[in-house]
Amino acid sequence: MYFLGIDIGSSSVKVSVFNGDSGRTVAATHYPKLEMEISSPQAGWAEQSPEFWWQCTQEACKELFTRDDIDATQVTAIGITYQMHGLVCVDKNQAVLRPAIIWCDSRAVALGQDGLEQLGEDYCFEQLLNSPGNFTAAKLRWVQLNQPEIFSQIDKIMLPGDYIAMKLSGEVTTTATGLSEGMLWNHINQQPEQNLLKKWDIDSGLIPDVVPAIGQQANVCATTAAELGIPVNTPICYRCGDQPNNAFSLNVLNPGDVAATAGTSGVIYSVTDQAVGDRQHRVNTFQHVTHTETAPRNGILACVNGAGRSLSWLRELLSASGDSIGYDKLNQAAEPIAIGSEGLSFMPFGNGAERIFNNKILGGGLSHLDFNRHSLGHVVRATQEGIVFALKAGFEVIEGLGGASKVIRAPSSSLFLSPIFQHAFCNTTQCTLELLTTDSAEGAARGAALGHGFFSNEAETFRTIERAKVLEPEQGAMEQYSAAYARWQADLNSAV
Repeated sequence: MYFLGIDIGSSSVKVSVFNGDSGRTVAATHYPKLEMEISSPQAGWAEQSPEFWWQCTQEACKELFTRDDIDATQVTAIGITYQMHGLVCVDKNQAVLRPAIIWCDSRAVALGQDGLEQLGEDYCFEQLLNSPGNFTAAKLRWVQLNQPEIFSQIDKIMLPGDYIAMKLSGEVTTTATGLSEGMLWNHINQQPEQNLLKKWDIDSGLIPDVVPAIGQQANVCATTAAELGIPVNTPICYRCGDQPNNAFSLNVLNPGDVAATAGTSGVIYSVTDQAVGDRQHRVNTFQHVTHTETAPRNGILACVNGAGRSLSWLRELLSASGDSIGYDKLNQAAEPIAIGSEGLSFMPFGNGAERIFNNKILGGGLSHLDFNRHSLGHVVRATQEGIVFALKAGFEVIEGLGGASKVIRAPSSSLFLSPIFQHAFCNTTQCTLELLTTDSAEGAARGAALGHGFFSNEAETFRTIERAKVLEPEQGAMEQYSAAYARWQADLNSAV
């Protein structure tokens, strides 16, 4: 049996076909082939077209399903994962009313703070586990106050994955884990949050019906089935945001398990059975995709917005003359440079407000640049070390909330393909680093197989997952990175 995984990222839409019988992905692709545009009409804004996400999904599926070795009629169930915290608004005809306000958009920071003050800190951290912050609810509030003509036409609001599920099925639904990432889920009452919406005079009817994150959600409608070539009524059986899904993909399911990812943004995500929030607003707690009433699971998430985006920015800058420079060439330049980059520090904070620093917009930058001593290799190494050090700062907050671990799992992809990044991450966090041969779209497909009932339990779901590499911390390297991290922190404190 085939299971289709769809990953709606901010760089591209990735699609995988997973063979449940063999436990292996048999085909995968992404669209567009070049990085998807993020529109920024004003400073701090970040928007994308939901209609383009759907077009990319269709094109990626078309590419896979026209292959001779893939029979689309064998697709048994679908799983969806997506960029978190976005806001999609549709009218009663399911037409998109405005571009999606996506995860790295900073326009609603002040409104989230207003929500915290209106509800009170105790309420927010006991019931929502977070401040309203810069999440989906606050973005909706921004639309209400700044685009009332659009707000008045909204029939339902959705997360990006909810929109793709709607396009597949014709039904508008959401999940508890999705609502929790938008500050629209009450963890005490285990139902959509009402009081925040009442404070803002927003009709709770804008929230779609809630379906299970893992299990039967909706069925593919006849029109879409004909477009994609898959069976009518193929069930959608899995849906969650990218970071809970990344953890799920890596078999990070239980208290004490920790996952990391380093794509456009960088994240460390720790699973806990406690309803715990960070009252200093540096990390956030969301309902994990495997949560049940009898076995509660939450994920504590530390995010750095400018992780892979920092290195891709550097690559784009160096390729501006027309000669494309690959990441391998950048790593070759950095390889002979000593740990610590000879005092050069990089701050990877040029991609919106940073949660681990109380939603401040810090901006990126280099410190202690010496034109006579520092080369391209120093800049490349400092960039990767700076990303790791920012993640370490988030990990320390997670550890303070009880999320400590000696093992971190990550996909063997994106920045974790870089030996320099791997070594820096392992020895800075001082944890064993397990790199697994999986990705987000495959994880969504495995989730669909579990939600469909093809796999009877989580152990069976992940029995075929393989390790690509395991790195252990080294005493000498840990000491060198500790010293470099201390210098980086001092530079950060000066900047903040």
